[in-house]
Amino acid sequence: MSNDDEFFDAVTGLESDESCEGLSEASFKDAQGIDSSSQKNNGSVPQENGIKKHRTSLPAPMFSRNNISVWSILKKCIGLELSKITMPIAFNEPLSFLQRITEYMEHTYLINRTSSMSDSIERMRAVAAFAVSAVASQWDRTGKPFNPLLGETYELIREDQDFRIVSEQVSHHPPVSAFHAESLAGDFVFHGSIYPKLKFWGKSVEAEPKGTITLELLKHSEAYTWSNPNCCVHNVILGKLWIEQYGTVEIVNHSTGDKCVLNFKPCGMFGKELHKVEGYIQDKSKKKLAVIYGKWTECMWSVDPQAYEAHKKSEKKGDNKKQKNDELEGAENDDADDMPEVQETVSVVPGSTLLWRIDSRPAHSSVMYNFTNFAMCLNELEPGMEAILPHTDCRFRPDIRAMENSNMDEASKEKERLEEKQRAARKERAKRDEEWSTRWFQMGTNPYTGSQDWIYTGGYFNRNYQDLPDIY
Repeated sequence: MSNDDEFFDAVTGLESDESCEGLSEASFKDAQGIDSSSQKNNGSVPQENGIKKHRTSLPAPMFSRNNISVWSILKKCIGLELSKITMPIAFNEPLSFLQRITEYMEHTYLINRTSSMSDSIERMRAVAAFAVSAVASQWDRTGKPFNPLLGETYELIREDQDFRIVSEQVSHHPPVSAFHAESLAGDFVFHGSIYPKLKFWGKSVEAEPKGTITLELLKHSEAYTWSNPNCCVHNVILGKLWIEQYGTVEIVNHSTGDKCVLNFKPCGMFGKELHKVEGYIQDKSKKKLAVIYGKWTECMWSVDPQAYEAHKKSEKKGDNKKQKNDELEGAENDDADDMPEVQETVSVVPGSTLLWRIDSRPAHSSVMYNFTNFAMCLNELEPGMEAILPHTDCRFRPDIRAMENSNMDEASKEKERLEEKQRAARKERAKRDEEWSTRWFQMGTNPYTGSQDWIYTGGYFNRNYQDLPDIY
């Protein structure tokens, strides 16, 4: 089997905590005449007082990774991109990358709030908080999502959170996932395409989620664009796995010229900066109007720039003594990148406004891939869904379903079968000189950035799913 034929398993988006599922209850009843409140499936919970409940756990706890070594696979890949490296399935989590992208939507309430905000800077604060919250679920998520098969799709409709989203794997080499989300009330459109690039650096894997994300606030005729920060998974060979995100995220309001620059800080030598995010909002004349700070694993605050600078100066005096003591105690470790000790919670500057706070994870999260409540039900298959969803939906992938049920042997066999089927289909297209044709997205130009982007062509929710590829 050649390297070009190897199947890509992204470590990416290594992207918290309410609930989740797919189609609305009304859709199921219309299609099947099924009363979903009387049935359970895959750990799902029935309706209570008219409110749709979602499952709160996976069908089975995760498989132990303790006896698996990846050194024999990765030792020849130092400094290289990992787009053609097959990893043992034990290092996956039972979600497709399309489902992982859907976790961007967990804190949609932050976007919904903007409808009632008359001030553009106030709206930028909310958008910045949403951009940080969109990657918060990656905290401790060291499992790799399954790379989507070409033509794979995923949808999620959440009437309780006022959104619906559809995504499609539009390219395999390079792997590109496109998504389109919209408010059910018509308040916003949120879309983008992600091309994850990964490199192995000996003890760590670095993921660069290339691609532009666009948020349109329709009521205010505003459009915002940004790209996600880089992510690094440490100790993939030896030691305890841990994650940091770093890099500059620049959010641009293309209607007003306002800009928010967020610095996701690397942990640093003594881990003092671990998980920290600091930045500012400026208007088109580059005047700083607000400071935004916090941790992407915890919360984000906003405060006046002068108050923030005064607070930082007073903090610095006390930090100088502590840093000297830390330097005396620090030691080099060539075997593993020791996870820095998590510092005390965010130090709140007087006069700050809370923008967002992460939700608690379920008590059993650590034995279920560190999933949030929202992630826990992304692969939930409700009675009646089979009659509504296209057969390309991630929920029908047999390898992910087997892994979710902790049947690792079956999951591994199914994954291999799907990879072979995808390779055979590609060879057949090449023999016929046929190009792959995407169904719900097409390559176009982002009207706000001028760069190439995958644009949703519409029609998915009309439920006309004829002539879809047989990928499973």
